[in-house]
Amino acid sequence: SNIQMSRKALFVLSSHSELGKTGKQTGWYLPEAAHPYEELHNAGFEIDFVSPKGGKAPLDPSSVESFKNDEISVKFLNDPKIQERIDNTLKPSEVDSTKYSVIFFVGGHGPMFDLPNNTEIQELTRKIYEANDKNIVGAVCHGPVGIVNVKLSNGEYLVKGKNVTGFTNSEEEAVKLVQEMPFLLETRLRENGAKFHNAENWQVSVQSDNRVITGQNPASATPIGKAIVEYFKN
Repeated sequence: SNIQMSRKALFVLSSHSELGKTGKQTGWYLPEAAHPYEELHNAGFEIDFVSPKGGKAPLDPSSVESFKNDEISVKFLNDPKIQERIDNTLKPSEVDSTKYSVIFFVGGHGPMFDLPNNTEIQELTRKIYEANDKNIVGAVCHGPVGIVNVKLSNGEYLVKGKNVTGFTNSEEEAVKLVQEMPFLLETRLRENGAKFHNAENWQVSVQSDNRVITGQNPASATPIGKAIVEYFKN
């Protein structure tokens, strides 16, 4: 068998486009998909996209504006092959979990609304994590909301006792969206037993513990991609 066989990663995007009651659009956050995609793709991973509803996953327009001078984000946005897959994301029921060595949750404020209680994606996460002792669960920024309520076969939370990070309460206050969130991600991670790490606002922070790799914020999107690639080199 070919040791260098291509690995597959499943990127999870939000289907949710309304930012609380603000009337603003949200969704998934551009560099938090583009930067990890770049790292994994360059390392030979094949990447598929899934969302709770399947079909077109809404991109947060503010992330396009904020990262319009970011080469990797622009390249990702202008790649017709990638965009075709994002316009036609898989439904959870269409995913064969046995094909993937990584499930990765892209952030943005959208995930806060449609990922915490999505039992189908939680089940995919559990299956990928428990399939062997090699597979990775990854998440960046608000992405960890996709794993915060995942329970393993033993009934324990996936995050329990693990060193994790994610968008912090302090960062949520800085963007003035505390009131619009259904709950605070850092608080919920702590409640479900995670050992939560906060770096200063907007600083790079990646935690890796027992095959769960998390990043704090957009600045951590390239570093988390590198960390996942590095893990599979060992």
